[in-house]
Amino acid sequence: MTGHTFHRDREELHGITVVLAGRSGRTYVGRYHERGSRGVIMHDAAVHDPTTAELDRDAWLERMRAFGVRVSEKMLIVPDEEAGEIRKFG
Repeated sequence: MTGHTFHRDREELHGITVVLAGRSGRTYVGRYHERGSRGVIMHDAAVHDPTTAELDRDAWLERMRAFGVRVSEKMLIVPDEEAGEIRKFG
């Protein structure tokens, strides 16, 4: 059912696992909650920081596809100035 969410007053991506490209080069994967005045709120998220990561971004995402999101943040707010493109993860 396209456009259907559990909560009628939420955005279409609410509750969906997404990939958010950060303007800093970081990548965020988690369940999208909403975009508000403080930024994008995600739940059960993982963060890839290319300056400290053992794997490159593509290998990291592939591992998440294969084994699931390795949660490092129960709730995460990505500030608007950091938040870039958001797409479904899959």
